[in-house]
Amino acid sequence: MMYSRYNSPNMTLLQKMWQINWSLVVLLCTVAAVGFAMLYSAAGGSVDPWASKHLIRFIFGLVVMIVITVIDIRFWLKYAYVFYAVSLVLLILVELSGLIGMGAKRWLDLGYFNLQPSEIMKIALVLSLARYFHGASIDDARRSSLMIFPIFLVAAPTVLVLRQPDLGTALMLLMASSAIFFAAGVQIWKFSAIIGASIAASPIAWQFLREYQQKRVLMFLNPESDPLGAGYHIIQSKIALGSGAMTGKGFMSGTQGRLNFLPEMQTDFIFTLLAEEFGMIGGVALLALYCMILIFGYAISMRCQTQFGRLVGIGVTTTFFLYVFINIAMVMGLIPVVGVPLPLISYGGTAMLTLMIGFGLLMSTWVHRDILVGRRGVEDL
Repeated sequence: MMYSRYNSPNMTLLQKMWQINWSLVVLLCTVAAVGFAMLYSAAGGSVDPWASKHLIRFIFGLVVMIVITVIDIRFWLKYAYVFYAVSLVLLILVELSGLIGMGAKRWLDLGYFNLQPSEIMKIALVLSLARYFHGASIDDARRSSLMIFPIFLVAAPTVLVLRQPDLGTALMLLMASSAIFFAAGVQIWKFSAIIGASIAASPIAWQFLREYQQKRVLMFLNPESDPLGAGYHIIQSKIALGSGAMTGKGFMSGTQGRLNFLPEMQTDFIFTLLAEEFGMIGGVALLALYCMILIFGYAISMRCQTQFGRLVGIGVTTTFFLYVFINIAMVMGLIPVVGVPLPLISYGGTAMLTLMIGFGLLMSTWVHRDILVGRRGVEDL
């Protein structure tokens, strides 16, 4: 096999740095800068306590992303199952001795910071499924007997996450995994059968939801039934969105945010704060930035010559899309509130690190896009 000068297995570090998709890096930095500005506004014109930490975390994540980018893609292929196993162990530790906050047990106390393993699992699961399907042909992906192992890879962390409980993250794991299954060649009728069975089983599943989860669904259907209680968040969010109109009230001039009517405006409802201050124009501009990142992500995925790199790119980009879609749909009242942050905008350390690791893997597939690896190519490293 012949390789170009800049895509050979023996590229120098300088050559790899030259190959990084810097346009995508600029887009990520732009979105993170918007996040810094909105967190500054949420704190009433102060970099503390959120904006400064957001900037530090993004810079750290950017360094991590570059390091991951220049590591040979075959390294991530070789150790994909190891990363999955470590993430699964962390989820089990959460079950045994995790920190409890706001009625959920989702974090591990590591001394200097709290780690949310379910966020890390989003990337580890993508890696492990891509590793499995890299060694499988299209015909293999259509054989039901060979789907037992990848289904177990998805089911194990999903069950553990549901026990925390964290329905939003569990749904993200399932949907991102479904995208990888589809890209690997699993037939559409199997997805249709699963969706149909899920709908049929929904009355039974309803009985297993926690009381607060049931309230969120009921408030989604009729938030005005408890305007000062369970429906307060979404009602205030809609008021803020509408009050921003076309051009917004101006930076740091939103009344819902300034008067503290808008809940969790530094995390889950930060898009509402942006829309109130910059209006529909500001919201659409942010969506345009997100769309450009998604276009880059899927284009990079399709350019990769290896099945592993292609599936990793699709999995990472789909995970990013789910973050954006679920958060914005949630604050607009289109879906129930599930507690998913807005990527690179909302305040949160583990989610930021998870995204930057994911983008590092995505750009690693770009830097090493023309390196071909056989179905049993992990021994080549």
